[in-house]
Amino acid sequence: MIDNLSWNVLKSILNTLPLEITFVDEDDSVRYFSGSGRGIFPRDPSLIGMRVQDCHPASSRPAVNRLLDSFKSDRASFAESWVNKDGKKIYVRYAAVRSDDGRYLGCVETVQDITDIQKLQGEKRLD
Repeated sequence: MIDNLSWNVLKSILNTLPLEITFVDEDDSVRYFSGSGRGIFPRDPSLIGMRVQDCHPASSRPAVNRLLDSFKSDRASFAESWVNKDGKKIYVRYAAVRSDDGRYLGCVETVQDITDIQKLQGEKRLD
């Protein structure tokens, strides 16, 4: 629930999270990404408004379309993948965004470097 939260505060919260967030609307257009574009998968401000398929190499477009089609048709609501990039383990999650009445609004992608998370053992408490 959001109560009287300004765009600047919300944007700062999203940019503080230890992951990258991209939102693609129901028409497959990139509408938002967090950060300054210097992240794991750098994004240029010119991507805003572009079709997400055009942000990927031709070899990846069929997979992008399959994922979006599965979200739009309500066959899926979540997908994940992980890759090795520059010696790091990168975890990518995709989730369909739906309105309260179930209408497809778009897709959110999160990208996170989990290299150090995978090394955690035992417990660390803040007390």
